[in-house]
Amino acid sequence: MLSDCTAADDSPDTSAAFARLAGLGKGPERDLLCEEVVKAWLPMAHRIAGRFRDKGESLEDLKQVAAMGLVKAVNNYDPQRGPFEPYAVPTIRGELRRHFRDHTWDVHVPRRVQALRNRVRLARRDLTQQPGAGPEPSIGGIAERAGLSEDEVREGLQAIDGYHALSLDAGLLPCEDAFLIDGLGATEGAYDVVTDREAAKAGLGHLSDRERAILYMRFFEDMTQSRIAEKFGISQVHVSRIIRESCRRVRDATCDWGRFEKTRAA
Repeated sequence: MLSDCTAADDSPDTSAAFARLAGLGKGPERDLLCEEVVKAWLPMAHRIAGRFRDKGESLEDLKQVAAMGLVKAVNNYDPQRGPFEPYAVPTIRGELRRHFRDHTWDVHVPRRVQALRNRVRLARRDLTQQPGAGPEPSIGGIAERAGLSEDEVREGLQAIDGYHALSLDAGLLPCEDAFLIDGLGATEGAYDVVTDREAAKAGLGHLSDRERAILYMRFFEDMTQSRIAEKFGISQVHVSRIIRESCRRVRDATCDWGRFEKTRAA
């Protein structure tokens, strides 16, 4: 166990632990020491996640993403590069930014178009803040400011609309009494997935940060077990065992949660 840091320490001294890790090969001893180091630095990862809390994602989800970035940093860190924190912070921030880039768009668009959106948005903001500027700059003005063609600007403007979907309560002009929701067909069966996700949270809360990170990589990032094994420095058999056991624990907790909800409803 680490004796030189506490759970409340935001910047613990784990240099001795990293020195030990550098001399360890794959195996249970290394896995255990990695988990201890991750736990020691977790407050720092959570602090970084808190800086992104105003971007529309729940803080709990952001903490999970930050923890995954921390796990990557711990596994890839080389003590000869210098102190751990200057290496870990960009890794964690990069993981959070990648999460927002890949998972928070209401309508999925290619990364090239996402980049266009950012350039168009910044150029439009700069133009509207200039003295005497109108409420909406022209496409030609945005193109000149952003260094893009007018077609690229139009594509970027469409992507801005794809970041946040229009509310179903929005009215349809020119009819003031008609709304987007009126155009929907039958109830979408996938809504039940929301209930399943809420039930699964009970089980996920009992998993370690590494177990949650592995499940995130496998089922949300669609990574192969071999790639996950490489990132964590463990065997593919070990990854398979972690996934199988974690899923079993989540499933058991989900069943318990479902029985509790039925009892409470009765």
